[in-house]
Amino acid sequence: MFEIIKSIGLFDIIDMAIIAVVAYNLLLLIKGTRALPMLMGILLIVFVSFAARYLGLKTTSWVLDNFTGYLFIIIVVLFQQEIRRALAFIGETKVFGTQAKAKSVILDEIVKAATVLANRQIGALIVLQRNTDLEHFLDDTGQKLDCMISKEILISLFIPYSPLHDGAVIISNGRITTAGSILPLTRKTDLGKNYGTRHRAAVGVTEETDAIAITVSEEKGSITVAQNGQLSEELNADKLRKMLDSIFNQPAKGVAKNDNN
Repeated sequence: MFEIIKSIGLFDIIDMAIIAVVAYNLLLLIKGTRALPMLMGILLIVFVSFAARYLGLKTTSWVLDNFTGYLFIIIVVLFQQEIRRALAFIGETKVFGTQAKAKSVILDEIVKAATVLANRQIGALIVLQRNTDLEHFLDDTGQKLDCMISKEILISLFIPYSPLHDGAVIISNGRITTAGSILPLTRKTDLGKNYGTRHRAAVGVTEETDAIAITVSEEKGSITVAQNGQLSEELNADKLRKMLDSIFNQPAKGVAKNDNN
């Protein structure tokens, strides 16, 4: 062991550090998405393949060897969205892709809009895209917008006579990219009867991606946040702002107050 450590040079350390950083960032990209359990499944199959070969299980080894022979193609097919996102991620800023001050302004507008909608008991579902690309997840539903984020625009999209009020608003890269999007519902049965379609859609999208979904209840006028397939408690403006700050690692620049105008 001492001889092995002694033979390690500076370039070996650099080499290992590069691989460690790449592996760490790849795990961050797929954390909280459906890609992670698929990766764990592939690693388990590879481990079983080596174990079967070591134990002399010929039939099992033959089956798994044929499977692992196509492993590269399988990985490309299963993780095509994650690979594309990883390539696009290189050199880009995380979360909203904007500067710190702009992020704070965006979060303020979202909190203000959610607060007004809650006070007026207008149902809403706002999805904040993070690292996971939601384009393939939406199946071309909703209306493409690509407009700035403001309290007024968000409220106007969810008022009852808006043609897009029933779907979700998707926010990506500091812009409202889509409105009226239909999201798949969670299959969970333990959410409770008091949660409607919007809440189930919010949980569903956060089960499959690392997105954050803000839901305003039409019946109760309450605000909840879904993350990693879990719903938060009911939140007011202060708690919502603090939660978004903690999620996006951005210090608060002033908490949005209740706004009935």
